[in-house]
Amino acid sequence: MAALASSPAVAFDLFGLFGSEEEPPAPSRETLPYSVKFQGLEDDDVLQALQDTSTLYRLRQDAPPDGEGIVRRAEADLRRLSDVLSGYGYYQGKVAIRIDEVELSGEASVAAAARAAEGGRNRALVPVKIVVDAGPLYKLRTVAASDPRGNDFPSEVLPERFVRVGDDVPARSATVLAREAKIVDRFRALGHPFAKAVSRDPVVDDAAHVMDVRFTIDPGPIAGLGEVAVRGTTGLDPAVVRSFIYSEPGDPYSPKAVADIRRSVAKVEALGSVRVREGEGEALDAQGNLPIFVDVTERDRNLIGVAARYSTVDGPGIRAYYANRNLFGGGETLRLDADIYYLGNDLYAAQRKAAGIDSNGLGGRVSATFVKPALWGTRNDLVANVFAGREAQQSYVSDAAGGTIGIRHRFSDTFYAQIGIDGQAGRSQDALGKVDYRLVGVPLSVAYDSTDNLLDPTQGFRATASVTPYAGFLGSDPSIFVAKAQGSTYYAIDDEARYILAGRIGFGSISGASLEDIPANIRFFAGGGGSVRGFPYRTLGPRGPFNLPVGGRSLLEASVEARVKITDTIGVVPFFDAGTAFEGSLPDFEERIRYAAGLGLRYYTGIGPIRVDVAFPLDRIKGNRERPVALYISLGQSF
Repeated sequence: MAALASSPAVAFDLFGLFGSEEEPPAPSRETLPYSVKFQGLEDDDVLQALQDTSTLYRLRQDAPPDGEGIVRRAEADLRRLSDVLSGYGYYQGKVAIRIDEVELSGEASVAAAARAAEGGRNRALVPVKIVVDAGPLYKLRTVAASDPRGNDFPSEVLPERFVRVGDDVPARSATVLAREAKIVDRFRALGHPFAKAVSRDPVVDDAAHVMDVRFTIDPGPIAGLGEVAVRGTTGLDPAVVRSFIYSEPGDPYSPKAVADIRRSVAKVEALGSVRVREGEGEALDAQGNLPIFVDVTERDRNLIGVAARYSTVDGPGIRAYYANRNLFGGGETLRLDADIYYLGNDLYAAQRKAAGIDSNGLGGRVSATFVKPALWGTRNDLVANVFAGREAQQSYVSDAAGGTIGIRHRFSDTFYAQIGIDGQAGRSQDALGKVDYRLVGVPLSVAYDSTDNLLDPTQGFRATASVTPYAGFLGSDPSIFVAKAQGSTYYAIDDEARYILAGRIGFGSISGASLEDIPANIRFFAGGGGSVRGFPYRTLGPRGPFNLPVGGRSLLEASVEARVKITDTIGVVPFFDAGTAFEGSLPDFEERIRYAAGLGLRYYTGIGPIRVDVAFPLDRIKGNRERPVALYISLGQSF
């Protein structure tokens, strides 16, 4: 039987990347500097672990005053380096330390080794060799788990995959400890909050060079989630925080349920840090539930920011904003945005001029958004927005102002529905002419998001759908019905989520009026960084006079990406996009669908990936002024 040692942390040595070592101090009368060399190892990971553990190696720049100091360091290493070898699966490993060719082999050798070290004083570095004979690498043969009474757990409680061992798995401490943690986590996921490993019994077979390990697991009681106490609010009404907690006392306990509480509470913009703790000690309440404590801190209320963007097709833009994240103490948010942009590569300027469209390529928008969460302590939020601006696109220009007010009901952390009143009025101008319009409608929308990250999802599904009847009896002119839907899904191929498959599909439809009666800014277009990359923004779809894009009454587009992490911070993303807008209110597959492919680079940061995409249209049409390549730079994944 052998005890397991935890694997030491591996240090990162920048200069070690180039194979260089720091020079030891020069020989002197006052100290005994020495050199250290490891011999007999071929495994770089084990060598690094031995160096991290070795006192001789770690303190080599701090020379001791005499030979006895070197010997004391060597003796400490002899006691610990063998444990490192065992931790990496070398249970017959041996370590010998020689100081100027005198091997430490017990008390009798200590004085001789110290005298040998003194021989180099003020003359040369004392040569120290750490000779390692790792021996055979032991493999992990079996893993078993039983309860404190010695009974194995049934397969429905602990499926075979939790104890199955693959071929040629090294019997390393880290491997065994990770398997133990995985088994304990299984019981916690089954509703046992106090599950723990009581003992770990590894048995080493020196003849077969294998290890068998048995864990004794105490699952503890099954518990539900108890009352959730919110602590730390000062200027924020705690009822707002509670409205974002969707669990009820008695709901099944699991680590995921606790993590979901943290995730949902973190959506309250007035909050900074959110910490969720499970009970006080190992005690359940009178109902057998586990009390939950949510400790929060509040952010500064005011936020000012500036953001810039650029693409070779869509042009440059800049946005400034101000936000108050707790306006009246109830978590109310007020955000003011100002956005201005310019069509940097104005491909259709001459055609717009010929069509009589008055635009210099400058566009902008100012808006204000107000959200009052948790109306009267419920899960209903008041959402309001007003805007005014000019939308200048490659093929049209639109001046409009309007607003929306609605009630959003949060059914859960992942699903909500919203209904409201929307109104806007303006004038649009494109190749089909000018349209003065007034729209008043009742938008209804739903949204579902089970993904694990807003800017860089690795699993889950997102879907949004909305319908808005702009009815004539409400004052709309034209009277139209607008429907939109979009969904995306994410699948991690490996456990570490280094290989992600991502897909997106979008649909839109407008009915009730002819194409020329619908304002250009309401029609559907494809193309651009969030659509079919490689093509100019909002230019794919039906063409009108002067070969200008005029948009369509329906839209269908899709994207697929393979997101591959090369390192922890660098990734590549090959992608394929397809889509277009159609003249009719439903997609007509006899019309030409456009395609593009490309390659992206991702630099992963703490707040999300920085995205650089290079896209290539695959079926450019002569005369449509479509460039052979487009570059996009932004923060976050494309969808």
